[in-house]
Amino acid sequence: MLEPTTLNKLILLYALDKMEVALQEGVILDMVTENNWLSYMDCKVALTDLIKNNMITNVATKGCNPRYAITSDSREGLKHYFVEIPSSLRENIAEVIKLNKIKYRKKQDYFSDYYKNTDGTYTVVLKIESTNTPLMDLKLVVQNRNKAKWLFKNWSEKASTLYEFILENLID
Repeated sequence: MLEPTTLNKLILLYALDKMEVALQEGVILDMVTENNWLSYMDCKVALTDLIKNNMITNVATKGCNPRYAITSDSREGLKHYFVEIPSSLRENIAEVIKLNKIKYRKKQDYFSDYYKNTDGTYTVVLKIESTNTPLMDLKLVVQNRNKAKWLFKNWSEKASTLYEFILENLID
């Protein structure tokens, strides 16, 4: 029988392995806690320990938010110990990730925020990042909070289309 902290690390490694892409810490924490695989504190402790012990590594380049991926050594170790994770939990993790992989990628690849300016307008910050590169960083000034909130909420659905549109029109 494994210690709970070891099982927590295996659960995180298994989830990262199933995602097949590097994830930001916030996305990892959201994914694991919203699906009740681990509590927030258990996840945070396990994640910190995995980073400290080089079992997961930051693969993002300078200028991008850290993104963590399972190392090849950890993947090899997971092959031997994944059976320690209850099969019902492994099945749940695999199914949830299969159904929500794009959602989790959008959470980290498309960033939006807004703030009020001194003149009463709002600045909306919209970003697209990939693992290795910030692809687009856009700041828009809008006249009211409703417009800022609309842009903030809808960015993840519109980001890829807008990026393609801007790129095509600038290249033409």
